[in-house]
Amino acid sequence: MGQKSLSFDRQLLELIFTAKPIAQLADDAASAPSTRLWIGLHTADPGDAGTQGTNEVSYAGYTRMSVDRSTNGFILTTDVSQVFVVLASGITFPKVDSTSTGTLTHASIGLSQSSSNGGILYSGDLLTAIDFSQGVAAVLTTDSFAIEQ
Repeated sequence: MGQKSLSFDRQLLELIFTAKPIAQLADDAASAPSTRLWIGLHTADPGDAGTQGTNEVSYAGYTRMSVDRSTNGFILTTDVSQVFVVLASGITFPKVDSTSTGTLTHASIGLSQSSSNGGILYSGDLLTAIDFSQGVAAVLTTDSFAIEQ
């Protein structure tokens, strides 16, 4: 079976994360293209068949956070064999307003702000798990979560 070229991997990720069109193939000039992607936090892997609501953390005050679908929101880098996508800046989630505690182990990126649904574009392990408890705000730094293609 064939595989995508490294160049096309980068173009595809640029289309998804920075809204850069792929000439003669994909254009983001729809009548209402999404200008933001939504980051969700999870206490376990949402899985390949899951939604952003699968294993999503739930505490008073939690909400998914939006990131601009642009180079202001995401940075792409290419090495010899892979393309990586990271956050351009950190994201601070709302503080825990309840006595909930637990550990955040995964993050997801999707198109929905709604906490009850939303298809996942990408998900994966946090590079370092984040413990949460009352009064604590989870923070994703630029190196907390990376997408590899």
